[in-house]
Amino acid sequence: MSRIGKKSIDIPEGVNVEITNAEVKVKGPKGELKQSVSSEIKIEQKDGKILVTPRSELSKKGKGLWGLYRVLVANMIEGVSKGFEKKLEIEGVGFKAAAQADKLVLNLGFVNPVEVKKPQGIEFLVEKNVITVSGIDKQLVGETAAIIRKQKKAEPYKGKGIKYQGEKIRRKEGKKVVASK
Repeated sequence: MSRIGKKSIDIPEGVNVEITNAEVKVKGPKGELKQSVSSEIKIEQKDGKILVTPRSELSKKGKGLWGLYRVLVANMIEGVSKGFEKKLEIEGVGFKAAAQADKLVLNLGFVNPVEVKKPQGIEFLVEKNVITVSGIDKQLVGETAAIIRKQKKAEPYKGKGIKYQGEKIRRKEGKKVVASK
């Protein structure tokens, strides 16, 4: 039995949920999201709550997808009502970022600046050395933040590069110089 799948999902004010056999649509103040649903899963709306159950209690595939679809629908509802964001920090002399209309331009010590194209539904905000990636789709926000971080990961000797805000970089000790006698 799925512990996560058993929990019902509350629908906040201003959020509209449409459920068909193969798809769930969620509309809210920040936008609209769709998610296709496996035939093994049944999603129903009762008394302002959403319940997710497997169609057959004996199906192993249905049991495996039960918690997954419950979390996907819960993330859709949270995304259209509140939204998601990830913050990245840039460390290093001369390292900087600038948000333009449809891309993020990163100067990371390479010969040419690195450009990251903005996916539809994602917003970039740059303040000093902090990049904020925000949007209504949790998966897309996380993926875009990972693509930005991948351009220059923080290295373990000086800590220069891009890291998530609050991420601890395990530092290594440099080579030691031994004086000759």
